[in-house]
Amino acid sequence: MALFNVRVYGILIDDQNRLLVSDEFIRGNYITKLPGGGLEIGEGTRACLVREFMEEAAIEIKVGNHFYTTDFFQISAFNNTDQIISIYYRVHSGNTNAVLTKEKAFDFLPAQVEDEKSTAEHLRWIHLNDLTENTMTLPIDKVAIKMLLDERRF
Repeated sequence: MALFNVRVYGILIDDQNRLLVSDEFIRGNYITKLPGGGLEIGEGTRACLVREFMEEAAIEIKVGNHFYTTDFFQISAFNNTDQIISIYYRVHSGNTNAVLTKEKAFDFLPAQVEDEKSTAEHLRWIHLNDLTENTMTLPIDKVAIKMLLDERRF
């Protein structure tokens, strides 16, 4: 049975023109994506994003304007019966200095990634000058980042 999997992500840019990204090890794969995650039953998209940022970054955010929603078919990278719908919002926080981050992508301890069934994640800032759509792993994130970069060029 095919299902829709709704994901909600935040675009958080700090006062140093850096974008917050999440580096993750999931099911044996290394993924760089935007912070956020799955919409739960009974939850609105904005509430989902507030919850996800508290879980992943331990900061309170304000959800700003809608940025993008998937407008093409995308099968899930983890379940080939699910269609992914991703919703992106701009988010703001006055507490970005409190976010625990790493400098290097996938800076995990060996024990965190030795088992393909394990998961690990950390956050990292990327300066917008160093950002490309290929920084992201997942196809929909690549589209959102290309849109963000195109917007900043004008």
